[in-house]
Parts: sequence; structure tokens; C-alpha cells
Amino acid sequence: MIVTVTANPSLDRTIAVDRLRRGEVNRAASDRVDPGGKGVNVSRALIANGHATRAVLTTGGHAGTELVDLLAEAGVPIIDVPVSQGIRSNLTIAEADGTVTKLNESGPALRVEEVEELLDAAVAAPPNYDEQAASSSIDRPTAWIAGCGSLPPGVGADFYAVLVERTRAAGARAAVDTSGPAFAACLQAGPDLVKPNREELAEAAGAPIANLGDAVAAAQALRARGARAVLASLGADGAILVDDTGVHHAVAPPAGPVASTVGAGDAALAGFLAAGGTGPEALAAAVAWGTAAVALPGSIMPGPTDIDLGAVEVTSTPDPGRALR
Repeated sequence: MIVTVTANPSLDRTIAVDRLRRGEVNRAASDRVDPGGKGVNVSRALIANGHATRAVLTTGGHAGTELVDLLAEAGVPIIDVPVSQGIRSNLTIAEADGTVTKLNESGPALRVEEVEELLDAAVAAPPNYDEQAASSSIDRPTAWIAGCGSLPPGVGADFYAVLVERTRAAGARAAVDTSGPAFAACLQAGPDLVKPNREELAEAAGAPIANLGDAVAAAQALRARGARAVLASLGADGAILVDDTGVHHAVAPPAGPVASTVGAGDAALAGFLAAGGTGPEALAAAVAWGTAAVALPGSIMPGPTDIDLGAVEVTSTPDPGRALR
């Protein structure tokens, strides 16, 4: 079973417009509301593809109630940790040419005891693996706990480092997908996997990522700082994986016109973990799931009919000079 931990979930409203005109009245072509938060999206993608998961998340206020209802409709099993303040609502404006503008709230301020309850709930979930795996396509005995997303006010930057330590003590593997100080702090705890994007790689390297060689060097630097494996998404240029099996690059042609990039990285992480969480086969799954997500509106997660694993090209000796778009 793959457990996800989302300290800062949200309701995500996506509004589609022909073109965003600042200072004017804009008419929406369509709109939708989805459960949000990176870990929540990972669990939604796993459920859409028949894999056992449990989403551990905070809930509070009217938005929290709606979030729980939406996840129940999607069939996502959750462990909710009630908090005193309401969770956030985020707004995405998607233009016809693929331009995406996001307005994200900061989220509720969590109390110390609420943070501790969230951590306790996360490591309490994996023992249910055998029960859930019996009805799932997952046949791997080791559970993953994936801590994903930004941290709300009141949560220290060491949150994911503590989660990694407790995950290992519980006998599971730890994945982290976050940014900023929380990302830097988690490396010291030695997570089994981190999943930065191109911008986060550049931040970690202290230099722009212009080609595959830059990306690989930045990923190797993250391993030197404690990460055991690095799965880095590179947008239209696919993704790289740097782990004990070597250096791999995977790319796939677009699954269709870009509808929304929201949640694509989360779908990629879900595909990677669902495929075993190591090696080129898992990387291929990550790129296939992420590519499929980009062709879907809002933060809809792809299902089996959307994912084309055969379209992914994996290279285990990537050209370091290959320029990134």
C-alpha cells in the first residue's frame, strides 16, 4: 500500500477562459472543483488505476467537509486529522493557449498537537497493507509513505525530515515531494526518494538547468546531500531518474493538446511508486502517467485508458548535452 501525507490539502477550482484579460470581466468557458493537495492527487491517481492507497490529510471548515465528500465520491480511503481552522481553497485559471495562472492560499495555521497527530496518523497507516493489498494489483510487500506538498503556517521546516525518520522506523520507504526549506531539511534524514521539478533542481544546484547534464549533476548533488534516489520531472522533456541502478532519462510524445499541467507531477510520482519505485521501468510509468495527466482538464488524474506506456522512450545513457526546452 502507498500512503500519502498532505499537511496542506485544498479544494482546487479550475476556471477555463479563452484569454485572461486583467482588469476586465472574464467569462468562464467551464469550471470544475477537485480535491487538491499533492499527496491527495497521488492517491487519486493510484485509485484511478486500481492501486491500494490511503490519504492522510488535515481537514477543517466548510472546505474540509467538501474535500472529504469529494474524496469519498472518488473512492479514495482517507485518514483525516481535524484541525481548528479551515483548509485552503486554490484557484487555477487555464487559458486556451495552455497558459495556467494559479492563486494559492497559504492554508490554516496548525497547532503543535495537530502536527503531531498528523505524523502519528501517517505511520499508523502502513500496517493495514496486507488487508488492502489482497484486493489490489500491488504485490510488493514494502509500503511507501509519500509526504507531499507545501507546509501550512505553524509547521516547522523539519516536518518531512521527521516523517522520513518515523517512516523508516515503521519499516516503510519514504518519498518526499516538496520545495524550499522543507525540501532542504528532509535531505538530512535520507529519504528513499525525492521528486523535484526543474525549478527545484535549479534551486538546489544554485544554477539554471539548461540541459540533461545540468539536471543529472543537480540530482547527483541531492544524492550527495542524503537523498537515496532522485526522480526529477522536466516538463515537456520528460523526467530523469538517478538512483542505484544508474542514470536514466524518459520522454514521451504529448498524449494530446495541453489541457492543464496541474497535478501532472503528482500523477508521475503515483506512476513511479505504483511501478515499484526504482529503476527504468518505474521511470517509464512516471512519464506515461504524467504525460496522460497533462491532456486532461483541471486536476483530473489519468486512468488506464489514458496511459500509453508503450509511447515512452527510456535511455539509460542520456546525452548530457541535450538541451531542455
